[in-house]
Parts: sequence; C-alpha cells; structure tokens
Amino acid sequence: MTDAILDYIPIGVMLILALLIPFVILFIVKQITPRNPARFKNTTYEGGKDPIGGAQVRFNVSYYLLAIVFVLFDVEILFLYPWASCYKNPEVLGVFPAFTSVALFEMTLFILLLLVGYVYAWKKGAFIWMR
Repeated sequence: MTDAILDYIPIGVMLILALLIPFVILFIVKQITPRNPARFKNTTYEGGKDPIGGAQVRFNVSYYLLAIVFVLFDVEILFLYPWASCYKNPEVLGVFPAFTSVALFEMTLFILLLLVGYVYAWKKGAFIWMR
C-alpha cells in the first residue's frame, strides 16, 4: 500500500470506533440496569410528591432579550481577538504595509456599530430587569 492510503487508516479506525462505542455503551447499560418498575418510578418525579400546576410556565420576554443581546455582543467581541493578533504582526505588515491604518479604521467602525447596537438595546429597555 502507498503511504497516502496508510495515512487514512487512523481516521478510519476512529470513525469505526466513534460509530460503534455509543451502541456498545447503550447495550451494556441495558444489560446491567435493574428492572423493577414500581408505581412511583413511573411518575414524572421520583421524589414521591405529586406535581402541582402545569409543566409549561410562561417566562417574561425580557429574559430572552437579555440573553440574545448578551450572545450577540459576546460573539462580536470574539472578533477582536484575531484583529488584535494581526494588528502589529510583522508578517502581515510585510505583505500589506498599510494594514495598521486600514485595520484601525475598520475596528473603529466595528466598535461604533457595537456602540449603536448597545444604545439601541438600551433605549428599547432590553437591560431593564424588572418592569
């Protein structure tokens, strides 16, 4: 066999193991778990208490808005890391000498857009916890 084919053998073994291990674990768990169903074990809660009320509870939309705004700003802040690592990199400056001024302008624009989004969310009341 050629070296190119031999390089794919570990990938094939990992693929076979990744497909096989979940089924083996499920089979082992099915074999070793005790099987003694009781009336309390078939209820929703095994604590012995009867559930009170419905299972679906309405949440305030503010919780979701705050979570979405957090995720949005969190993901956008992640874009700062590659920019910061390339900003004064000599290899990048060797290929593109005007990179620092262009990158500074783009990051300033990016931060201003973040600030506009923050002010918009603030004006809409997304950060007010209790109403």
